[in-house]
Amino acid sequence: MSSRTESTAAPPPPAPRSRRRYGLTGWVLLPLLAIAGAQIFGFMVSAPDRDMGHLQKIMYVHVPAAWMAFIAFFVVFGMSLAYLWRGNPRRDLLAASAAEAGAVMTALTLALGSIWGRPTWGVWWTWDPRLTSTAVLLVVFVSYLALRSFIDDFDRRARWSAAVGILGFLNVPVVYLSVRWWRSIHQVQSTPSTVDPTYAWGLRLNAIAFLIALVYLIRQRYRAALLEHEADRIIEERALGAPGGSHAG
Repeated sequence: MSSRTESTAAPPPPAPRSRRRYGLTGWVLLPLLAIAGAQIFGFMVSAPDRDMGHLQKIMYVHVPAAWMAFIAFFVVFGMSLAYLWRGNPRRDLLAASAAEAGAVMTALTLALGSIWGRPTWGVWWTWDPRLTSTAVLLVVFVSYLALRSFIDDFDRRARWSAAVGILGFLNVPVVYLSVRWWRSIHQVQSTPSTVDPTYAWGLRLNAIAFLIALVYLIRQRYRAALLEHEADRIIEERALGAPGGSHAG
């Protein structure tokens, strides 16, 4: 009787597809669609610039990327101070995640600036105060990330990283004000209030889209950092507990 019951029993239903997969896909699409939509809007509603033509519209990517780099490094600054004050490992991991995203945005800013500068200034690169201070900012935070990869002890890595992150952030106001403090061929800061109204809404929407992308990058890297930290903790506990475990067995 039991064998008949087992033979006629329905097979188990297939495992449901993970909602996590669809959630991740949605999170990836959100910043991509936001940036694509903002770019299309900017190109559709704004006419070519009188002097630079369509090249002016690189502003829709170049300027928001620079803003997002500043925001990311401000997060590094705040989380580094929080770690030194409270010693919470999560603050250090969030600072490192923001530093990675900020370094990406800074590199993008420099690359787009070079593309913009070549037809405008006639050179890909010049040691202009704005460009030089931005390059220094990138070097500092790439060094921050390199420092983290060379130190195994978590507490010492977090403390040293916090110090570099705080000092590195001090260069952000220098970058922002460099075009006002020194003689510079770089134009003054572009904001929705300083550009032609034709470009203002495109700049605003692209800034929002890049902010969504920045939040996504930091969030995903932070989640990965938490998993890496937990894995390191488990490995360390098992390594320390191995001698005791052998006696207990």
